[in-house]
Amino acid sequence: MLYVVYCIDFEDALPRRLANYDAHKQYLASTPVKTVISGPLIAEDGVTMIGSMFIVEAERLEDIVSFNHNDPFQGARVWADTRIHPFLMRVDNRALKID
Repeated sequence: MLYVVYCIDFEDALPRRLANYDAHKQYLASTPVKTVISGPLIAEDGVTMIGSMFIVEAERLEDIVSFNHNDPFQGARVWADTRIHPFLMRVDNRALKID
């Protein structure tokens, strides 16, 4: 099943986000939860990272909760709020090239 994980950063999180970015990327590459697509949420300036969004695949919601709980960004208090919801994909245009 697919899930959306939507995380909003603490207002003062950017230095912690940057300091833990490599550990976060390594964690995503090593977890059994399959990341379908993910990336930072950005402010309207198009640059400032203000959160994270993932579409992930796992058999159980508990797997996603554990996946999120163990992310280095959680331990570093990057995310102030996290929402996890089952996701029913209706359209998939990932083959489109977006610049």
